Amino acid sequence: MTENKSSILIVEDDQTIATMYSVSLQNEGYTVSVAENGEQGLILARETHPGVILLDIIMPKMDGFSMLKELKNDEATKEIPVVLLTNLGQDEDKERGEQLGASDYLVKTDYTPRQVSEKIKTYL
Repeated sequence: MTENKSSILIVEDDQTIATMYSVSLQNEGYTVSVAENGEQGLILARETHPGVILLDIIMPKMDGFSMLKELKNDEATKEIPVVLLTNLGQDEDKERGEQLGASDYLVKTDYTPRQVSEKIKTYL
C-alpha cells in the first residue's frame, strides 16, 4: 500500500500538544490523525499509511522508540518517514532514534509548530 502523502499521524500523549500540532497542520491543508500512545499509533499507521508520522518518545503503553522499532520492522510501514518530536534532548536519545530509523529528531522546545510543519514538508 502506498502512503497517503497529505496525511500526518501525530502520536502524542499530551492532548494540548497534540491539538496544537494537529490544528496547525490542518490549517495548512493536511489530513491529521492523532494517537495518544504507541499501541494506538501502530494500529493507525498500519490502517492509514500516513505520509509522515510525528512521534513522541515518552508515552504510556508503548514508548516512541518501541513504536519506531515496530514500524521499521514491518514491511507495510517501514518506508513511512518518522520524525521524533520529543522533550528528550540528550545525544544518546538522538543516536538511538537514528539507529532505529527515524528520519529526523526534533526537540519540542526548539521548534514552533510552523517550523515543525516546514520540516515535515521535506518528507512528503
